[in-house]
Amino acid sequence: MARVLIVAEHDGSSVLQSTAKCVACAAQMEPEAVDVVVFAGDPDSAARLGGQAAGIEGVTRVLAIADPANAHAVAAVLAPQIVDTAREYSHVLGPSTTFGKDLMPRVAALLGVGQISDIMAVEAPYRFRRPAYAGNVIETVECEPDGMLVGTVRAASYRPSPAASSPAPIEQRETSADLPRHTLFVELKAQQADRPDLQTASRVVAGGRAFGSAENFALVEQLAEKLGAAVGASRAAVDAGYASNDLQVGQTGKVIAPDLYVALGISGAIQHLTGIKDARTIVAVNRDPEAPIFEIADIGLVADVFEAVPALIAALEQRRR
Repeated sequence: MARVLIVAEHDGSSVLQSTAKCVACAAQMEPEAVDVVVFAGDPDSAARLGGQAAGIEGVTRVLAIADPANAHAVAAVLAPQIVDTAREYSHVLGPSTTFGKDLMPRVAALLGVGQISDIMAVEAPYRFRRPAYAGNVIETVECEPDGMLVGTVRAASYRPSPAASSPAPIEQRETSADLPRHTLFVELKAQQADRPDLQTASRVVAGGRAFGSAENFALVEQLAEKLGAAVGASRAAVDAGYASNDLQVGQTGKVIAPDLYVALGISGAIQHLTGIKDARTIVAVNRDPEAPIFEIADIGLVADVFEAVPALIAALEQRRR
């Protein structure tokens, strides 16, 4: 039977939902065990984060590894430690997020195996479904069971595993891996925002090139604030400089699955639709009635965003009074 090791993703203070989604994926394999490994810079952080991971339903055990080198999630540093820890497992999984896309290919390379990316469904412990060709094709891939399997889980395809009734045991671990010296953490520059994270938000408001400038794109941010939503952008808006690239939604950006996705002035190129097709409700506003976004939208409004968005904001403000 499968023994699965999941690499926890965290921001230093909280284990992210992507980890619980990996647990949900692993549960489909009906495994013998699902263990989660947590890397942190000190024992206290490892214990705190390990406790959060231990509270996920379906987790058999948590391995907490504390090392000053793990204070920041540097893929080149984490990968050899994962390989050293994974010797007793048949599968190693990580989320198909920015974190996982950077880390898991390194793990596969060190193990000398291929990687299965964007697992969206499990048919058997070594047979999976995944998207290809910008989501236009869902392919079934199968691996030989004689080697370790490394994969990333498409977070948009899974709901997080719920909280456990009782926490799993936590085991403090050390690794004997030689850590590389050629890659070092120097500095983190990140935008500070009070809004929800784009990849985990239940509501997302995204804008496209129709806004015409970064100043006009502020309308997207205003509507998102009224809805308590994260802000997203199409690749065209990012390329035009209206929004930062960490807000890009789509095949070459972030793949998301919010409960509500509001697309403002986004035509709906196939690369963008790939990133939102798992959203539960899609609302589109575009002045072009032939825009492809309307083909998948649950609610569509043919209107100019400069008229529709201020009206929506005013309506929300009126409703709160």
